[in-house]
Formats: sequence, C-alpha cells, structure tokens
Amino acid sequence: MQLEKLITDFKAYLDRIITLSQISSILSFDSETIAPDGSLQARAKRAGFLEVEMYNLQTSDTMNDFLDALKPHLPTLDKQMQATYRLAKKSYDEGTKIPKEKVQAYAELTEESTAVWAKARKENDFKAFVPYLKRVIAMKREFLDLRADEIPAGGQPYDVFLNDFEEGMTIKKYDDFFEKLKAVVVPLIKQVAASKKKIETDFLKAKVDVADQRKISDMVSDKIGYDINRGYIGEAAHPFCNNSGKTDVRITTRYREFDFMSSLYSILHECGHAIYEQNIGDDIAETALGGGTSSGIHESQSRFYENVIGRSLAYWEYIAGDLKALLPKEFANYTPQQFFEAANESKPSLIRVEADELTYGLHVIIRYEIEKMIFAGEVEVDDLPMLWNKKYQEYLGVTPPSDEDGVMQDIHWSLGLFGYFPTYALGSAYAAQLLYYMGKEMDVDALIRKGEFATITKWLEEKIHIHGSTYTPNELMEVSFGEQLDGNYYAKYLKDKFTALYQL
Repeated sequence: MQLEKLITDFKAYLDRIITLSQISSILSFDSETIAPDGSLQARAKRAGFLEVEMYNLQTSDTMNDFLDALKPHLPTLDKQMQATYRLAKKSYDEGTKIPKEKVQAYAELTEESTAVWAKARKENDFKAFVPYLKRVIAMKREFLDLRADEIPAGGQPYDVFLNDFEEGMTIKKYDDFFEKLKAVVVPLIKQVAASKKKIETDFLKAKVDVADQRKISDMVSDKIGYDINRGYIGEAAHPFCNNSGKTDVRITTRYREFDFMSSLYSILHECGHAIYEQNIGDDIAETALGGGTSSGIHESQSRFYENVIGRSLAYWEYIAGDLKALLPKEFANYTPQQFFEAANESKPSLIRVEADELTYGLHVIIRYEIEKMIFAGEVEVDDLPMLWNKKYQEYLGVTPPSDEDGVMQDIHWSLGLFGYFPTYALGSAYAAQLLYYMGKEMDVDALIRKGEFATITKWLEEKIHIHGSTYTPNELMEVSFGEQLDGNYYAKYLKDKFTALYQL
C-alpha cells in the first residue's frame, strides 16, 4: 500500500472513532444537565454501547494493521502524523489489556454513579453513594491490575492514573511539586491570617436572582471571547466544559442566589477551557489531535481566564461598571478596588471551586493524598468522610458541617477520574508561567483594563491552542517557551499578589 493512501485510509478510520466520541460527549452533556431521572438505565445502556463501539475500533485487527504498516515510516512522517500514531498506539495498547465486557460495564456504571452522586449530594446522603463509589474503585483497581506493566520502575499503581491525565507525571514528581508549593503557601497563609488588612466581603452576599445571574454569565462569557454561536451555557450540579469539536463546545455553571460570584468565576473558568477548544487549529480540528493536549495544560487555560484575568484589579476596573449597570441596587456604591479585594480575600474554606488562589492548592493536595491512600489500600470507602474532615481540619483549620460540602462536593470520583485532581494545581502553575512570558511581550494589565481580551487570546492561541494534541505537555512548553513546567513562577505569583493585597 502506498504511504499516501495508507495515511488517508488511517485518518478515515480514525474519523469513525472521533464521531462516536463526539456523540458520546453530547449525550454526556445531556445526562448532566436536562436528562430526566427516569431515563437513567437507558442512558447507561447507551453509554455502554458507545464505549464498546469505540473500543472495538480502537483495538481491532484493522487498527493493529494500520499501526504495523505505519511504524516503519514514522521517521519520515510530519509531527502531526507522528502524534496521531502515538495517540492511536497508546489507545490500542491500553485497550487491548482490558476485556470488552469490562469496558461496557464500566461505562454503564459511571453513568449510573454520576446520577446517584448528584442526587446523594443534593440530599446530603453519602451512604446512598457508597455502593456505587465502591464499585467504581473496585473496577479501577481491576484496570490497574490489567495495566500493571505501565507502572514505572519503583513506582506505585496510582502512577498509572497520574500519567493518564498528565503524561510523564508520577507520585514522586507530584510529591516534590506539592512539597515545594506547601513551603511557600503555608507560611504565606499564616502571614495573611496575621495581617491587619481587613477586606469587606459582605456586599457580595447580596441576593441576585438567578435570572440576573444568567445575564451576568452571558455578559462575562461574551466579553471574554467565548463564541456562543459554537457553544451553549447550561446548568449542572458541578460546572464543566463539554467538547464535541471546535464548533460545539458547551459549558455549564451553577447558580446560588446569595453568592453570585460563584457562577461568575465558574463561567470564566469554563470559558477558559472552551476558548482553548474553540481555537484548535483548523488543520487538526475534527481529527485525533483536535483537543487539548493534557489536563494540566487544559487547566492552565481555565485558571488563566478565571484567576490571572478574572481576579486581577485590571479586570474589575473593566467589568465593575457593567455589573453595576446591570444591578445598580445591589452594587452601585462599590468600587473596582472593593470588588477586586473581595474577589481575592484569602481565608480557609470548604469548597474547592470557590477557594481563593492562595488556599486552593491545599484543597487539591487533600484530594491527591486521599487518592494515594485509596489505591495503596490504606482507607476504605466508608471511612472517607472521616478522613476528608480530618484532613480539612489539618490543612485548612475547618471541618465540613455536612458531606455535601465535604467528601461529596466534587463529581470526579463518580466518573472514575482518579488522578485528575493534581492537574488543577499544575494548571495554576502553568498559568503563572504563561503570564510571565506573556508579560515580556505585552502589558497584560493594560489590555485587561481596556477589555482587549482578543489580543491575550491570540497569544495563547499561537502558543497553546492551535497545536491541539500535537505535542506532549513537556514538548509544548519546550516548543513555545524553551523550558518545561517550573513551579517557581507560581510561587512568585502567589507571593507577589498576596503580599501586596494584604500589605505584608
């Protein structure tokens, strides 16, 4: 077979997998937003069917034939085809270790467990969730046994999951990253607590009707550059971004009448994810490379828009007037400086997605440490609430009054996304590093202050977005900036910001 035809046929074969994946993504969005409770079993069946169909294509003899035929040509292929091969080979190697019936059972289980989690969280009933979480963890352990050859030398089974979400990351690397982060954050938190600087936040608790919050979401997302013509803003128990290709990138938020900032920042966060996907290069959109390269890099975009932009004084100098025009009764008397300070007040809290930038990393560390314990066999599911509360008291000095605000607050475990949480901290670190390099080329605050987000996004598009999954995270950082992840940028960002804010 001629190489040109081989590549054409290979891409056509992959197109079928991509289309099924996009269909699955749309159904998943439906399940977490508007699907009726009574459809759960039917949704689980559909999810299992689609997973098996994709599995069959990813692990077929035809796929193996393509990979074998392409392997001798790898040195002569361009970077995009090499990356396409790498991702297909990874899926094939992992998939062929796991029996088809387990793939289907797992897809059906996570569809059910997610629905049960949402109901159990709403009703503060962890016991109702326990049987499903036990089954999810049991299946994940089965998968680890089947993928035992992927455990790095001297490593642990949990390393496999960490690598799934951020290629090259291990427990050893994360432990080192988090220890260095704690060395900066913990003393800074103590300094902030001892500061005489007092920040007014009560005005943020004003009642804002959900209808008005939806208007805020529309305004904020439009101004930041989210293309609603290729998107949609829905509502869900846990905010998320859903990608079905660059022309269909949907996001969700959740609204609380007495905490409008919660939805405002979840919108900015999810817009960061969505803008990344909407700006994938046209040459690779709708291909195997047409999505973000890793969870950590993806989180760098969401954390950049949410925090670097959204929690800056420059942003509040830009947006406060529009917010006050929309809600004059509630906020007419407050200045951009007051909004900025209130949006960045640092204090121990219970909810990760609403935590300030300084304490946020501790929320991530807690989940990371618990996940390590789960897969080291050091804790049982029934004991998770107690362990969770203990760690929150140890790290943040607060104890959740309920499991709704404690162990059940995040959706990830119901979906089996063990190994994902640490990438939130990586994302924040990447974002600080991106800010440093962006700042060498432009006045970032001046652009934000004038609402010229398109210039900022264009820079991110050229450095990150257009490449999709062509590069691994380390390769992408090397190609764009000449260095890999360096947590020192993040440490300096936090220290500079909170030292100034709290007049330390």
